[in-house]
Amino acid sequence: MAVFGLKISPEEPVYVIGVVCKLVNIPVWTLRQLDKAGVVTPKRAGKKNRLYSLKDLKRLEYVHYLMEKKRVNIHGVKIILEREG
Repeated sequence: MAVFGLKISPEEPVYVIGVVCKLVNIPVWTLRQLDKAGVVTPKRAGKKNRLYSLKDLKRLEYVHYLMEKKRVNIHGVKIILEREG
């Protein structure tokens, strides 16, 4: 197995929405709603394509925890994240 040694910055937007959906176990529709609510702001490639960074993925893992385990809705998640800074 070859290792390329690529180093990607945690802020570099490289993950498309379909991949993010699988990695963080959040449906595409919910990811779009989170974007619309300003909970996470992926970069845009063109008009339609959202690109997420590793930093976004970490935030979305926490969002998933809040939504699934703590039963917080999107509006509540936004408030929690704003208060936590």
